[in-house]
Amino acid sequence: MTKQESTLIRLDGGAVAQHLDDLCRVLIDSVQDGAAISFMAPLSQADAALFWTRTVRPAIDSGEKLLFAAMVGGRLVGTVQLVVGMPPNQQHRAEISKMIVHPSARRLGLGAALMQKALAAARQAGKTLVTLDTRTGDVSELLYRKVGFHKAGVIPDFAFDPDGKARHATTYMYRHI
Repeated sequence: MTKQESTLIRLDGGAVAQHLDDLCRVLIDSVQDGAAISFMAPLSQADAALFWTRTVRPAIDSGEKLLFAAMVGGRLVGTVQLVVGMPPNQQHRAEISKMIVHPSARRLGLGAALMQKALAAARQAGKTLVTLDTRTGDVSELLYRKVGFHKAGVIPDFAFDPDGKARHATTYMYRHI
């Protein structure tokens, strides 16, 4: 994909339904490309749709999560979730979840733009700390450092890679805002 005008939007539950095909395509193709985002390859269309409709949409509808999307040429090509519904002793904190950019739309600055959008939303929600975890050594770890996250620690053998052949470590990161 060549550099085109991009737009960042916040998706509500209805928009999840409206953009479901693109959401599934981004998730399926990213998992197939090796993204460590909790799914195993091959990821079916049905399982991807269940994730967006039965896991993400109810959390959006309840206000526990915010979902942001990057649009390029009228197509949804990336997402990031911001978990704002935290336990009573962690109301000052939010968590980044499932920062995903379609393989064809990477290296265009969309990941950084999505992260900045999520951080601004966290700030607006009164949060002062944002946390996340990522596969240790992944290119996303560099992205998170570039937008101000710091390494808190590493847990070895945390999860399987999407192909199921090896386990990888995860790096926990944080950023004050």
